[in-house]
Amino acid sequence: MSFEIPVLAGSTRHRYDELIESAQALVAGETDLIANAANVSALVYHSLPQLNWVGFYFFDGTELVIGPFQGKPACVRIPLDRGVCGAAARTATTQRVDDVHAVPDHIACDAASRSELVVPLIRDGELLGVFDLDSPVPARFDDADQAGIEAIAAVLLDSVCRRDHS
Repeated sequence: MSFEIPVLAGSTRHRYDELIESAQALVAGETDLIANAANVSALVYHSLPQLNWVGFYFFDGTELVIGPFQGKPACVRIPLDRGVCGAAARTATTQRVDDVHAVPDHIACDAASRSELVVPLIRDGELLGVFDLDSPVPARFDDADQAGIEAIAAVLLDSVCRRDHS
């Protein structure tokens, strides 16, 4: 199967609408979490500008463990009581940080990262993991990015939920 990375144009909202449609097409018919996470991380990494890391950490019952990603090698395990990813997992709320160096317990997997957006992956009240985006640009992420990435995370979760209901 061949899949073209979309060339995004227009307003930020329009670009995310296109990216969400692409994510839906990518996961259509596939219910494997790892396979879909791998493709979604590649899609987002290659579609959006000014990113240096895009990927997933999955909850193993104790801590977050690295999953599929694009970018430099990263931290393998993240405790829930540390860092931006840990905060997203612990609080079940999206974390958008303009300057990660201002976060006292930030875990610097890549020293080039300056801002971060982390969306918790929650299904039926259960933490599955987090979807993490890093940028070398301070304040890279805004409300539109947060809404768009949350929608893409929902596409991934929906693809996995289909397996449970088929």
